This record gives sequence, C-alpha cells and structure tokens, in this order.
Amino acid sequence: MSTTETIRAYHQRTKHQLGAYARGPEYLDWENQPDPFRRFSGAPLNSLPLTPDPTAGEAVFDIAGISKLLELSMGISAWKQFGPDRWALRCNPSSGNLHPTEAYLVSHGIAGLDDAIYHYAPREHALEQRAELVGGESQCYCLLALTSIAWREAWKYGERAYRYVQLDVGHALGAVRYAAALLGWQVSLLSPGDAAIGDLLGLSRKGDFEGAETEQPDLLVQIHTVGSGLVETLPEGCHWRGRANPLGGEPALHWPLIDEAHHACREEQPDHQPSLAPIDLSREWLSRLGPLIRQRRSAQAFVAKRSSLAIASLQSFLVALMPQNGRPPWDLWPATPRLHLALFIHRVEGLVPGLYALPRRIGLQPELQSALNESFLWQPTPITSDVLPLYRLAEGDMRKVARTLSCHQEIAAASSFSFCMLAEFDQALAQGPSAYRHLHWEAGLIGQAAYLEAERIGMRGTGIGCFFDDSVHLALGIEDTHWQTLYHFTVGFPHIDTRLQTLPPYAHLGEGATA
Repeated sequence: MSTTETIRAYHQRTKHQLGAYARGPEYLDWENQPDPFRRFSGAPLNSLPLTPDPTAGEAVFDIAGISKLLELSMGISAWKQFGPDRWALRCNPSSGNLHPTEAYLVSHGIAGLDDAIYHYAPREHALEQRAELVGGESQCYCLLALTSIAWREAWKYGERAYRYVQLDVGHALGAVRYAAALLGWQVSLLSPGDAAIGDLLGLSRKGDFEGAETEQPDLLVQIHTVGSGLVETLPEGCHWRGRANPLGGEPALHWPLIDEAHHACREEQPDHQPSLAPIDLSREWLSRLGPLIRQRRSAQAFVAKRSSLAIASLQSFLVALMPQNGRPPWDLWPATPRLHLALFIHRVEGLVPGLYALPRRIGLQPELQSALNESFLWQPTPITSDVLPLYRLAEGDMRKVARTLSCHQEIAAASSFSFCMLAEFDQALAQGPSAYRHLHWEAGLIGQAAYLEAERIGMRGTGIGCFFDDSVHLALGIEDTHWQTLYHFTVGFPHIDTRLQTLPPYAHLGEGATA
C-alpha cells in the first residue's frame, strides 16, 4: 500500500457514521488525563516579561515583543474553576481543550535573549533553553516551530485524533499570525521538511524523551519585520539540556492507525514560496485584536433567542474567511485554497433560512456546483459579490439537519448559522499524502479566523470535530471522494455558565505578573 493509499484508508476508517462512531476508548479516566503542560527538567527556565500591549503595529523586535507574541498566540488567556477543579484556557483553540501543540523558539541576535533553541512553557510564560546555537546565519532572526503530541488527543478521541491534532496545528498557526500582526510583524512559512525541523529542535534525541511521549514536527515559520530577509541555512544546537516530562494517562489501548497516518504524511521538503509582501492593516482593525484574542472562547451552548444576526455582520464575517482579502492569516498561506463552505443559515436577518454555499476560490463555483446535488438552486443573495460568491442552494429550516449531521449536537442548531468545510480532497492528495495535513491546517486557519470574527460581531464560535462524514456528503449530493468534509463550525450568542469562576491567566506567577 502506498503512503497516499494509507492516508486515504485512515480517513475512511476514522469517519463517524450514523450507526457507529470511529474507534475510541470505551471510557475516559479523567484522573489520568495527560498533562497539558510539557516541561524539560534540567533545562534553564527564562521567565518572560508580561507587559501591556504595545501600540498596534509598533512593537520592538526584542524580548518584550517576543514575549507578547507568545502570550497572545500560545499563552494562557484565563483559568476556569468549578469547585476544586481548575483548568486553563489558551489563546489558541484546541479540540476538547486538550492542546497537543507545543511551540519552540529559535532566537539569534534578539535583545534580551541568548542565541539558543527554546521550548515555550505557557503555564510559566517562560522559555526553557534546550540548546545553544552554532552555525546558521549572522543576521538577527526568530524562528518559531510547532510540534504535536498526539497522545493528548488520542486519550479521548481514539483513532480520529490525528485529524484533531492537525486541525490544532492550523489553529495555532493562525494564532501566531494574528499575534504577530498586532505587533506589526510578518510571518513566513518555511519549508525545510519534517526531518530538518525535528533535528533542529532535538526531537530525534531519544535520550531526552526516554519514558516520555514523543513529539512530531509540524511546521517552521520565521517571525520578522517588514523588509527583512528570510534565513536560508538553519542553525544547529549544541550543549543540549533537559529531559521531557512524562505526561501520564498511560493508554489502555494503543492506536497504531495514528502512527501509520503520521508516517504516511511525513514531509520531505514542501514546494512552496513564502510570502514577503507587506500587508497594510488598518489601525482600527489592529487595535481590536488584543482584546478579541484574550476573550476568545469556545461556546458550550447558545441562547437561540439572542442569536439573530444582522446580514451585514454575516457579510463581514464571511469576507474575513476569504483568502483573497489579503489580511492575516491568509497572507502567510502559500497554498491554493482547497477548503470551501456549505452553510446552514438559521437566524440571519435578511437571509431566508436554508442551505448556502461559499466557494473560497474565485471561479470555483461551476466545479463545486457540478459536484453537489443537481437540484440545488445556486441563487445569488443580497450580499453576493465578486469578493463574496455566496449562493443559496435550498430554502427551509435546516436546524434538524445541522444538528443531526454534527453528531446530534444542539449547538449546531441553536446558533445564528453553522457551516462545514468541504475539501478538494482528491485533487489535493494527488500532490502527495502530506497534503492531508495541509488540508487540516487550512481548516484550522479558517477556524481561528472564525473564532475571532465571531467575537468581533458580538457572538461566539465553536469548532465541531464530531460529525457524520458520509451523511454530510449524502445531504449535499456528494457521491465520491473528490470532496470531503473536514471540520464544522457554529456561531451564535453564548450561554454563560455562571457557576464557573474566571481567574486571570498569570496571577499564579505572583505580584506584577499580569499585563
């Protein structure tokens, strides 16, 4: 079986069906949930300053700026407490709040930081120095890498977890881009390949992970100011320090299918060119980013009677998900957009409830139309334009359909609207199995954009990873694997659980720790 056939088989086997869910644990032992915080014992810990947000778009490229970047992308946004139970929320969304994604920083020539390879510890808001730098280039640069610990998701979700891990990479990548935009910086996706990223971060040092869960390399970006060049040669680490902590929650079941999917998707060296074009962002847009990032939450339930949305708000929301708008996070994504939306409109003033479609690549509408049910209407709407090709496919109350397709979850029906992300599956995988990861990363980018836009329009969003894959396809008239649904999302007015206490993100670090 080829690697592409392996990932196709993984996708098919991990589909939820109306009559049976994908294989997962029979029960959850919450007392043995994997630790969401990785630490490297023996690695020097460098605390980062927590300072007020800088004037939008004008941060200095130094330790304070890097600290703000990490705080607003991978840091803690709040703590929740209910009785004796206390858990962290983070700026980057994660399936089930399980957070498989780790962040590493490679710093050279940045004021206040040694030239070194660091692991970011979000609970402490600190950098663990894993190694000193040797080689590489003499210029000032900052590289940020994302890795994944699949066990954190597999503990709860079983074989389907690899999908959620990749969605969370996309969420985190989007979070990094938004935080950098607030600081006035750019983010460029580099392409050294998985092995090179793993070597750079020391992930292949087996002794450093003995008895602990391993990490898999995902991606590497360069954080830089407008006009600065990109590194061409990666440095190396020397004088390595630290051993990874075991995360616990030893599995009663191992999920070899996840390992097979990971090995099938390993990337040698992606073929893409990072963007260096400066983006002109309005100060008003930037000034709102910090509060939106910090207040972002995943809604647990909606108040249906308060979820009516103005059509202008839906329009601005959807425009923000279109890659042609040139705004973050789309300015960092070098690949052809492969994800498109099928929307269930429930409560939008000025739009008839029903099923709608939004191709995210201009000119794709005829191809998408030929793939879906031939009885669909494909009528323009009051907000349809060259930049927003939104079409009405069918009229009617879609709440029951949306609820059923999203694993019978009421949150998909009690909202203003919900949508599924349809991937050009076969066309993407024709480029190789690593495209499977890229499709999920793009879906995660859409998800992060949707989370922040939902907050901006006075609503709240929730990503939905549980859905009945082929039932979605059947409802849309999809008969083969050319198109596949990868992620669902819903937006409405949140029901706030007043039993939960909300605590500041870094009050536990002591006096003066909070920004």
